[in-house]
Amino acid sequence: MLRRRMLTTVGGAVAALGLVLAAAGSSSAVTYYPVAPGYKVNVRSGPSTQYAIVRTLPLDAKVPIYCQKYGETISGPYGTTDIWDNIAPGEYVSDAYVHTGSDDMVAPRCA
Repeated sequence: MLRRRMLTTVGGAVAALGLVLAAAGSSSAVTYYPVAPGYKVNVRSGPSTQYAIVRTLPLDAKVPIYCQKYGETISGPYGTTDIWDNIAPGEYVSDAYVHTGSDDMVAPRCA
């Protein structure tokens, strides 16, 4: 009886997680984009070099872009831009270092 109750509880938790993810607007798949080859890109807490470095991406990294916002203008291997990519909660990289194949935004604008 205890085993059945545990499985029901786990199943309910998984179902609840699915509802939370669906409610969060995860209806569209997130695309991963390559970071410029040969670069270890700094990840910042906001869309400017004035924000703290949160971490550094390794060589040959690929990043998801959840949303984008305008910030400091940066020049990099993919041009000069003021678009910053949100790759995780509180984590931004300049789009000048991410190969999106576009000079415009490729994801929704961050709130």
